[in-house]
Order: sequence, then C-alpha cells, then structure tokens
Amino acid sequence: MLKFFARYKTFAIVFFIISVIIIFCIYTLLKPVERLPVYQPDMVNAELVDSTMQYVRKYHRIADFELINQNGDTITEEYYKDKIYIADFFFTTCLTICPIMTDHMIKIQEEIKNDDEILLLSHTVFPVADSVPVLKKYALEKGVLDEKWNLVTGDKKEIYDLARKSYLASKSNGDGGKYDMIHTENFVLVDKNRQIRGFYDGTDPEAIENLMHDLKVLKAEYR
Repeated sequence: MLKFFARYKTFAIVFFIISVIIIFCIYTLLKPVERLPVYQPDMVNAELVDSTMQYVRKYHRIADFELINQNGDTITEEYYKDKIYIADFFFTTCLTICPIMTDHMIKIQEEIKNDDEILLLSHTVFPVADSVPVLKKYALEKGVLDEKWNLVTGDKKEIYDLARKSYLASKSNGDGGKYDMIHTENFVLVDKNRQIRGFYDGTDPEAIENLMHDLKVLKAEYR
C-alpha cells in the first residue's frame, strides 16, 4: 500500500495544484465585478436636492461652472475633464465639521498625490468672506497641493446652485442672507463623465476608508 501511494504521490500533488487553479479561475469568472452606482437626484434625500431636480431619474451630470481658486486662477469643468474627483463644501472660519473634513481631505490628498487620474475640489459656501487671499492663506496653512486640490470661491448663487442642483449636497439654496452658510459633511465622488458615484461622511474615518476603496473600484472601470 505504501508503495502505491509513493508511486502516485507526484501525480496527486500535481492534480491537487491543477484543481486549486481551476477552482480559483471558476470563482474569479463567476464572481460579479464590483461596480459603483450612478446616483440620480431621485435617489438622494430630497432635503439636499433643489425642487426642480428631485424627480430626475437619469442623465444627471455636474453642470458647467466657472469659479476662482486659491491662486486667482479661473477653474471650470474643463480642468476636471477626464478626471475622477472628490468635491465638498466648506468655509474657512467654520469651527464645527469643516476642520475635520479638511483633515480628512488632506489625508486623501496624501494618498492620491502621485495619481494623475484623481483631483480634489472644495467650494466655499461663504464667498463674501473667503476671498482669494483668504483661501490662499488657508491652503498654505493646511498644506494644499495646488496641482491636486482647488479651493474655489465665486458667485454665491452659482456655488449654491452647484451644491443643490449638481452635487446634491446642501440643505440651503443660499438665499437666506449674508450669513446663510448651510452645507453638509458630504464628500462627493465624481467620475470622468461628471456623474456622481458616491457620497461619504467627510467627518467619519470609516467612510473615508470606504471612499478610498471606491476610488479603486471606479478606476478599474477605465482600465
């Protein structure tokens, strides 16, 4: 009996290895490819969406825009053409959620600083105070890399329209007066087609981990 097993030992090992490879290949082929949803306005909390957009079910994309960054440069949607990017809304004097959000965005910046496919975009919701020099000072204090991350200011109505009609991320339309600065903690993941592919709590470390995972999933779509 021992001679029998010794004789077929090599065959058994080879057979086992081939079987494992075949099983792995079958599992890989049958396993569904992970893909992120494409968010439409009717899929999002209506409180965060302009009333004109709440029932839109398809073809939603981030609208064209023209804003000014921390260096005084005009930033439009063309800057983000063929790029994946993460957007949020903040203001420099915020003492509640914004510092946490900014710290998390800095961590994301560190992770993506050598990735040419991914950029960052932060909109101030308090443009009357967050001028270009103010944004530049804030950027220098926080270690913002100009080539990766735009902090933008501009027309208040345009910013709030973007927040509610494009990014679906504000509880206010900005018409409550000079100090109407209502925004959410959401980080918004936008794909190369200007479609929303994810929302993440910018104050939650676990949500940031999910965002980093989803960036890899989204990048895989373009390979």
